[in-house]
Amino acid sequence: MTHSRRDVMTIAGGLSVAAAAGAQAQTPKTIFPVAPTFIPIVGTSDLYPVRRIYCIGRNYAAHAREMGSDPTREPPFFFQKPTDAIQNVKIGEVADHPYPSLTKNYHYEVELVAALKSGGRNIAMDKALDHVYGYAVGLDMTRRDLQRAMGDEKKPWEIGKSFDMSAPIGPIHPVDKVGHFTKGAIQLSVNGQVKQKADLSFMIWSVAEQIAKLSEAFELKAGDIIYSGTPENVGPVVKGDVLLCQIEKLPDLSVKIV
Repeated sequence: MTHSRRDVMTIAGGLSVAAAAGAQAQTPKTIFPVAPTFIPIVGTSDLYPVRRIYCIGRNYAAHAREMGSDPTREPPFFFQKPTDAIQNVKIGEVADHPYPSLTKNYHYEVELVAALKSGGRNIAMDKALDHVYGYAVGLDMTRRDLQRAMGDEKKPWEIGKSFDMSAPIGPIHPVDKVGHFTKGAIQLSVNGQVKQKADLSFMIWSVAEQIAKLSEAFELKAGDIIYSGTPENVGPVVKGDVLLCQIEKLPDLSVKIV
């Protein structure tokens, strides 16, 4: 049986269309959508995509002592929060922050947050800050009673640290606008009364050292953010309390416990 040139082209075209349809039918797809997590970037409409949230524990000497540790002998340690812990707080607003379930001892911890634009493994400390895109003011909110109970039982901290909206954060300020933070006042007030007050230079492990140490254990990547620790005098809040977080050179962050 012979075919005209037009017939051959039609058959070939038909096979091509069928093959394409078959390939399309086999393309995997997600069974339901999962919303990505973003943080606004100051001065632009761009958004910073969050990949992982790392937090360093007991990174100010006085806070380490109030938590029962010896800062002169303890190496840095880290834990993580899920991306849905992020609560974006706009500049100039007092955002409602829900008092979480299961706790009767809900604590504030004001922190400088570093947002990475790149990463790697075994990053040298003198190159670590090259990976920082920008900085923000953050809160590491903690169900302290649950954290301590887990610690006493030698169990993980997740239930005390890694719950919904436990990481309020202000917008990210690019390094080319604010520079890097090795010193500067950090402060938290509750209902106008100063509770935490220190200087970023009091960190046991600097942001550069945190990046270098983290990269020994994990491959850091763009989208990773690091909560860099809190000063002493952490304490409880109740519904109705208004928290004001301040870090020199960055806009204030404020939330109301509801």
